[in-house]
This record gives sequence, C-alpha cells and structure tokens, in this order.
Amino acid sequence: MAKVDKELEEFRNIMEVPSTFDEGFRWSSLLGAVFVALLMVPGAIYMGLLAGSMEIAEASRWVTVILFIEVAKRAHRTLTKAEIFVLFFMASAAMGAPFSGLLWNQFFVNSDAAAATGISEQLPLWFAPPRNSESYDARSFFHLDWLPVIGMTIFGTFFGQLSNLILGYGLFRVTSDLERLPFPMAPIGAQGIVAMAEDLDDRADKDGQMSWRWRVFAIGGAIGLTFGFIYLLLPTLSGAITGRTIQILPIPFSDFTGTTGRYLPAVATGLSWDFGNLIVGMVMPYFGMLGSFIGLVVTMVANPLLYKFGILHNWKYGDDTIATIFKNNVDFYFSLQIGIALAIAVAGLLAVIRSVRAARAKQREAGGAAERAVLRPEGRGDIRTWIVVACYLFVTLTYIGVSALLLRWHHGEWTGGIRNIVLMLLFLGFVYTPLISYVTARLEGMVGQVVEIPMIREAALILSGYRGVACWFLPLPMANYGQMTVFYRQCELTGTRFTSIWKAKIFLYPIILISSIFFMNFIWGLAKVPSSAYPYALKMWELNAANQCIMFSSTMGEYSMFEEAFNWRYLSFGAVFGGVLFGAMNLLGAPVMLVYGVVRGLGQSLPHAILPQFIGAVIGRFYFQKRLGLKWRQYIPVVAAGFACGMGLITTVGVGITFLNKAIIKLPF
Repeated sequence: MAKVDKELEEFRNIMEVPSTFDEGFRWSSLLGAVFVALLMVPGAIYMGLLAGSMEIAEASRWVTVILFIEVAKRAHRTLTKAEIFVLFFMASAAMGAPFSGLLWNQFFVNSDAAAATGISEQLPLWFAPPRNSESYDARSFFHLDWLPVIGMTIFGTFFGQLSNLILGYGLFRVTSDLERLPFPMAPIGAQGIVAMAEDLDDRADKDGQMSWRWRVFAIGGAIGLTFGFIYLLLPTLSGAITGRTIQILPIPFSDFTGTTGRYLPAVATGLSWDFGNLIVGMVMPYFGMLGSFIGLVVTMVANPLLYKFGILHNWKYGDDTIATIFKNNVDFYFSLQIGIALAIAVAGLLAVIRSVRAARAKQREAGGAAERAVLRPEGRGDIRTWIVVACYLFVTLTYIGVSALLLRWHHGEWTGGIRNIVLMLLFLGFVYTPLISYVTARLEGMVGQVVEIPMIREAALILSGYRGVACWFLPLPMANYGQMTVFYRQCELTGTRFTSIWKAKIFLYPIILISSIFFMNFIWGLAKVPSSAYPYALKMWELNAANQCIMFSSTMGEYSMFEEAFNWRYLSFGAVFGGVLFGAMNLLGAPVMLVYGVVRGLGQSLPHAILPQFIGAVIGRFYFQKRLGLKWRQYIPVVAAGFACGMGLITTVGVGITFLNKAIIKLPF
C-alpha cells in the first residue's frame, strides 16, 4: 500500500470541483486588461529593475478585480467566480510583457562577460543588433536594427502561448479526467478568487456576515501597504525627488560575505529584508522550507572544507556574494547541480512508473471497465482530442523549420552543423518534450512538483557539433507543458469554462504586445539599463551574464569557461549523492517536500532568502497552525495574496510619481 504524505493531504482537502461551470469572459473584461496594460505593466517593469520585486504583478490582478467588483456593484451586478478568475487570468497575462527581454538583450550584447569571451561578436541579429548600432546611443527599440529581434519575439510568444494553452489542456485531460490525480497545490492559487466571490455572497446574505476570506485578505493588504512604504516607496520617491536614494532596508539584500569570509571561506552570507519571504515560508509546505534550511547549513559546512582541499580554488577573501556564488559555480557547483538534478529526474520518472503500475493493478482488481472510464464534467468547455494533436504537430514542425531558416540566414549557406541541429530539434520536439511534459503533469497531479531533466538542451546543442553561439537563441521546440495542468485545475475548481480562457487570450494578445514594446522603450529612454537608478539589475545582471557565458562558450570550438566548469567526477558525485538522498528519505518515510527542499538549499542559489523563509515556516507551523489547525492552510494563501496586493499598490504610487517626474521637461527660463 502506498504511503500517504500527511502534509500533501492538507492541500488536497482545501477545495472541491463544483458541479457547474460558467462563462467567465465578457467584453467588459477587456477593459481590465487595458487597465493593467497601461497602468501596471510599466510599474512592474520598473520595480523588477529596481528591486527584483514582482509583488506589483500580483497586485495588478487584485486591483483589477476589486475595481471591477466595485463598478459592478454600482451597476447592480454580481461577478461570478468564473468572471473573477478570467479577470485574474487577463491581468496576469497582461503583465507578461513579451518584450521585457529586449532590455536584457541590449545589456548582454554590451556586457563585459560577453565581450571577454568573444560572444558579443557572434550574437545573431535576431537576438540583438551589433554593438556599433546607433540604437544603443539613442536608447530606442524603434529602430530598423531591432526589427529582426521584435519579429522573433512576436513569433516566439504567439507559438509559445498557443502550444502552452492547448497542449497543457491535453495533458490536463489525461491526468485529471483519465487518471484522476488530485493536484494538491492547485487550491492555493484558487483561494483568492473564492475569497472575492464569497465576500459578495456573504454581503448579500440575510445575516450580513462578512466573509472570513475578505477579512484575512484585508489584514494581509494592510501589512503589505505598511511594509511597502518603508521598503520600496521611500527609496523610489527619494530617488525621484531628490536624486539620492534613501534605503532604510537595503535592496536587494545586505551582503555580509566580505566580513564573514574570514571565518566561513567560500560561503555567501547575507540577509534579504523583504518581508514577503516570511509570508512565502508560511504559504509553502513546512518540510520544503525545513529541507531548504538543512541544505543551506550543509553548504555552510561543506564550502570551507571544499576551499581547504583546493576544490573551491578561485574564491579569495574579500569577494562579495555575487563573486562567491559565480566562482563556486565554476569550481564545483555547476557540475554538482547537474548530477543532483539527474537524480531528481530519475526519481520523478520512477515515481510515475510506480503510479502507472499501481493504477493498472487497481483497474485489474476492479474488473477494468469502470475504473478506465474518463471523467469529463459537462459544460466545462472541452475540445476534441485531434485538435490538441494537430496543434502539437503544427507548432513543433514550425519551430524546426524556422530554426533551420534562421541558421541558414546567419551563416549564408547550408552546413553540416545546421543539419545536425535540425536532427537534434527533431529529438527535442518529438521525443523529449512529450516525455517530460507527461512526467511533470503526473508529478504535479500527485505531489505538486515539477521535474526537469537537466542539461538536455545544452547537451543536444553541444553534441550536435555546431560551432558558434547562434544555436542558443533559436526558437527550440522544447517545452514542459505539464506545468499548465495546475492552471486548468484551478480553472476547474472555480467553475470556469475553459473556452473563457481561450477567448480572453485571443483578444488580449495584441494589447499585450503594444503596451509592452511601448513601455520597454520608454523605460530604456529614462536611464541606461542597468545603472545606479536600478540597483537590483546593476547588482545581479552581470552575474547572470557571466553564468550564461559559461554555457554559450561551449560551442565556440576552443577552450572555454564551460570546459573549466564541467567536471564528470563532480557530476557523478552529485548523481550518487542525490540518489542516496532520495533512497534514504524514502526508507525513512520522510515527507516528499523535505527531499526537494534539501536539494534547493544545496543549489548554490542566493541563500539570503532561505533563512527568513524558514523562520516564516516555523512561525506558521508551531504557532498559527497549532492555534488554527487546518484553517491555517486556508487562511495563509489569502494573507499572501493580500500582502502582495498591498505591496503592489504602494509601489505603483511611487512608480507613477517617478514617471511623472522623469517626463517633466525643464524649460531654460
């Protein structure tokens, strides 16, 4: 008999699928999308550069929904859960900003890392114009040199969203309707919609009692407003008005590595002051946060030993967090992560195989027919299976054809390397993508986890024998559509017809494109990106560029940083260590989330958020959950949504004032 993970059972029992489904798309919903595109998108872009903060993206959804609820009241209407869910979806989609990558592209082609490795001279024209382009001096994307980049962005976002929606739906049909998996994490994302809808219902109730969800959401919103004023609004306003940024709490984090390096060599230390990390720790499963903390402690013990034995040989006293993490990646963790990730992937595949065998055995015991019946609720808005298959074939073949044409254009002729790339794309599109998507869909349905087989894309491109860096920027037919199954489960839990989502996406797409390119150009025109005006981007982007150059250099046909970072011994050790870890945890009956948490803590990602997240998990587990029981699992997702809304609202005010200040033209008299 299979073991039951008690923590996952808490998430499974939060919500149930309704018996009826409603149409959530209305023409008035487009006004919500326009509202987000014009007011929230620029704020989200700005705050992402300033503090790496995405709370405003969460706030955009809540602001849109609250605004439309109040407007509906004046019109004597009540919004259904389906209408609220579609508004949420449209607001989230509007925040996608498909052209946000253009800011990164213009930075990367001119970055020190790309120049030092010789990559900047080999970048294809559909990624960024050459470094001598006039557009960089003018800081404008509305230039002929950027047309190939803009065209490829439109192509990639259109086909990516089409395949994600349709193929994700197909996998949901298999895992939810046929295999009837529970999707334990899906209720977290649906709680906010229910909070709004129940509030409306309770206000109309004769007893006139307010919904507990609305009260809890308001508490979270008040906390977000208060903290956001100190953490984000004050630095934003001070920088806009006085030209000097005042930070009471350092953004993005306090870095202690330069001081603690004397006692903890090769260990990145510091602390993120974002209160949202405490909330995240409370929302996420406790054992996942405990595992992350254990992994962090193991890293803090292991790194000084690895430094002592000469494995982390590039680190030197005085290096900050960014330099420490990058050097440790090159020396050891790059290969170790690949090995551990391989172990995770194998464990995920084995879990799927076991579950399939168990399901088949159960069917045989029950006589077969009844258990194999497909569960398809009436009125949900399903489409025929052949449409899903046709979409998959069309998108995959289009990706492969366009990639071949781009390489032919870049090199001016058809080469053996291009032929090999096409063969690799056929493997990625028709073998890897369906396999990993199905495995992920099953894991999402069973335990709420995503599996990725590491370095498949990288290995395919390296083994192809191609020489150059253009292959890294192709529209590859490689994706993991299994993650979309959770979205469709949330859609189902709120009683929303799937056709509502598809209609909304059709009408929303052009709005997103126009607003995104306009505001990207506007923000680039305000100041150089990155610069001192955007402290998060200034601190983190160079690290990201250096890490990317490790991989890009692997296909340049000469000694590269990739060869220095890739080590079979460390990779093998990581794979064995990960396998032993999973085996030991399984024998001890440890919670599933503890295993994934430990791996995350060992992942050599920025450690500064792990401690506050663990503190939040401890407070939630041993104080609030003891007092409130299972209700705590219902309360905290709503608190988190309210907190994000409050943070987003207060930062939107600061961004608006900043934009107005930057847009003022000072006259000389």
